[in-house]
Amino acid sequence: KQVGDMVRRDETLTDLETDKVILEVAAPASGILKEILMPAGSEVKAGDVLAVIDAEAGAQADSSAPSVPAKKAEVPIAKAESAPAPLAAAEPAPPSKPEPAVKPEPAPVAQASTAPQTPAAPRPAPCPPCPPCDKLLERSERRVTMSRLRQRIAERLKEAQNTAAMLTTFNEINMQPVMDLRARYQDRFLKEHGVKLGFMSFFTKAVCQALKVFPLVNASIEGRDLVYHDYYDVGVAVSSERGLVVPILRNADRLSFSEIEKQIADFGRRANSLELTLEEMEGGTFTISNGGVFGSLLSTPILNPPQSGVLGLHKIQERPIAENGQVVIRPMMYVALSYDHRIVDGREAVSFLKAVKDALEDPARLLLEL
Repeated sequence: KQVGDMVRRDETLTDLETDKVILEVAAPASGILKEILMPAGSEVKAGDVLAVIDAEAGAQADSSAPSVPAKKAEVPIAKAESAPAPLAAAEPAPPSKPEPAVKPEPAPVAQASTAPQTPAAPRPAPCPPCPPCDKLLERSERRVTMSRLRQRIAERLKEAQNTAAMLTTFNEINMQPVMDLRARYQDRFLKEHGVKLGFMSFFTKAVCQALKVFPLVNASIEGRDLVYHDYYDVGVAVSSERGLVVPILRNADRLSFSEIEKQIADFGRRANSLELTLEEMEGGTFTISNGGVFGSLLSTPILNPPQSGVLGLHKIQERPIAENGQVVIRPMMYVALSYDHRIVDGREAVSFLKAVKDALEDPARLLLEL
């Protein structure tokens, strides 16, 4: 919106970009946008005024609107993403008087010299050819201010490295049993629940089952206290155009396979449309990050403070393995558990990851909670 534009009550004027989500700021009243106090890119605090709306002028401009007493509505705190400055009205200028044309003076004529000509000096060697212009243009640079979300991501990742004693343990999972189960029931699952049966629901269920056996992986440190969480709020790392966000599956152990798949699909859709709320990303006791969707074969995930564990999933790739004394080809996935060694000992971390592996290689155990 620009100065002079008509705005309606509850119409979105601008966006407030926080370190987690983007919040829409709506007009508190109908009227004419009289003044913009915070230009695009400004950093604002609670209580700052973004703009002024002339409600009386809006009522006069809108013949259908009831008359209202003269007042100015202040738009509350917000960060303008694209609020261009008002354009100044151009005033007509009086015609100028024609100026007489100035006749150019003739250039002086060089006089022929009768002095004897000296031989010309030898020409210097030619300079080496310059690189083509298109090569020079390839060295251009751009400087862009990081978004609030990207700044916050950087802060939290560095905080995790500086605070926690992070260590990572690895294992690999034969995904053939899960893939066979998905292939067998995919069509019925999709028809019944309206969503595809993915891998994340299996991993979420396996993680919740393992967390109940190894509660320290679900705990966190607060000062000198060790806080055990008797609930299982699993964060799911979702990549969006603005960066990585981690919405939370609340009470994930109580959710069905279809409920997990529906929530994850909804998180992905709303992450790209910037519709996730702060409440949906607060808290969390454990995180799952699936880099395999981008082709990652192996990585070491970083903790999401103050959580003490994060599980990294990777690309499923057919590899030869030994099975019952025979070399066979199986779809294998490397998994990585990064954990806070201040809380979790190596034995517990390795055992936790082994429990996740065992559950996925025999998925019937997830249904029977074994």
